[in-house]
Amino acid sequence: MERNIISCTRSLSRSLESISWRPIVPVMSLRTPPTQTRILLFRASTRCLHTSLPVFMQSKPPKTRDRGPKSNEDTQTDFRELDVLRNTVAPATSIDACTHDGFALNNQVRIGGSGLLLIGGEAFRWWPWVKEGSLDSRGNMTGRLLNSKGQWEVQPESWGVLELVYPKPDLLIIGTGPNVTPIAPAVRKYLNALGMRLEIQDTRNAAAQFNLLATERGVGQVAAALIPIGWREGR
Repeated sequence: MERNIISCTRSLSRSLESISWRPIVPVMSLRTPPTQTRILLFRASTRCLHTSLPVFMQSKPPKTRDRGPKSNEDTQTDFRELDVLRNTVAPATSIDACTHDGFALNNQVRIGGSGLLLIGGEAFRWWPWVKEGSLDSRGNMTGRLLNSKGQWEVQPESWGVLELVYPKPDLLIIGTGPNVTPIAPAVRKYLNALGMRLEIQDTRNAAAQFNLLATERGVGQVAAALIPIGWREGR
């Protein structure tokens, strides 16, 4: 079917290119009354433009993934080993592991039973819930972090260290626990008023992003506020 359409299109194109038109010239006929004229068309050279349908211009997927024999050149690049931050020392407060009830830092410090604030190269234990968290029978941390609308809301007094530090970090990465939870507008407004941009993620991805950005930009520009991945909202 596609071949027939392409053949018809090409035939029509060749026929249109072979026919051209000249301007219309009125000529008085000797056999017609003076008030009537006969229009004669003369051929002239003009351009014929046509386009193929977009479906015919799409490239087809390759039939094979074989790229030929492997090169033996010494200058070839292995992109799997490309690491632009290889020679950059990771900060001491970078996160090596997210545990069920805490975190393990690059400086061999183990923090359990609380959240974590990473600001200016320092690590702080953090209890942002309204009441001090506790462990239930399954070892899960419990407390209240959600408001009546299901939004992540932390009281302003929980961010006191951010008001004292100067200069303040440009970006604050918030890890809301095992899942991503939208934060309350009041919390976003309060933190933005301190001059910080926000990035909201689950704790695992927030920790990975903090490690990358803190290594690349420095701990003075990036801060993190993290809830353990074992957090469970209390009633």
